[in-house]
Amino acid sequence: MTLKAVLFDFNGVIINDEPLHQKLIEQLLIEENLRPNPQDFWQFCIGRSDRACLADLLSSRGRTVTDKYLDELVARKSRAYVQQLESIEKLPIYPGLADLIYQLKVAQIPIALVSGATRAEVELVLDRANLSSAFTLSVCGDDITHSKPDPEGYKLAIDRLSQIVPNLHPSECLAIEDSFAGLEAAKAAKIPVVGVANTYPFHMMQRLSNWAVDYLSDLELDRVRAVFSGGERQPVS
Repeated sequence: MTLKAVLFDFNGVIINDEPLHQKLIEQLLIEENLRPNPQDFWQFCIGRSDRACLADLLSSRGRTVTDKYLDELVARKSRAYVQQLESIEKLPIYPGLADLIYQLKVAQIPIALVSGATRAEVELVLDRANLSSAFTLSVCGDDITHSKPDPEGYKLAIDRLSQIVPNLHPSECLAIEDSFAGLEAAKAAKIPVVGVANTYPFHMMQRLSNWAVDYLSDLELDRVRAVFSGGERQPVS
């Protein structure tokens, strides 16, 4: 079997922005007259879309909101995110990303992005980081109904990639994730997945993924391709 495509998560894999997201979510709660609890962010938000995060977080506080108001909250938070990033001179892009993308480009392996983030957020970061041309396609929160851990985003990405890579099978792809929700989504879509220990410790990533690495720079493309060619993978528990 040959590695035919690589699918990247966004927050926590491409950009180190989880602390910023937590800050903005907590600010929204304050504006809604709710006291922030740091544990809520980890329980409801890591690896998930803002819409899913806010819906479950508010529900846990006994708040019922309409879809329209939820849309307004997501838009408000997205605008704040964009404003914050526009004020940063150098974005916190993870080390090793540019080199890995270069290796994939040289190998002519298509690259996709699968994220619950809004397209406005994704495009801002990719443009600022000069990475827009690197990705063959992107599936963002705007494109899907169900957030990770639901596999909808990954399935949509595979469907779109199959128009470029005929007869593409999920098992011929590799996903790169940093969260439990993301790992679960990739596995549910039947895509082998690497867990990078950017957000959770290595041992947690190791238990839940096909492979685990401490850093993106540890992910050696030649070795990954060799594993695909040999048809052997670390079993997922």
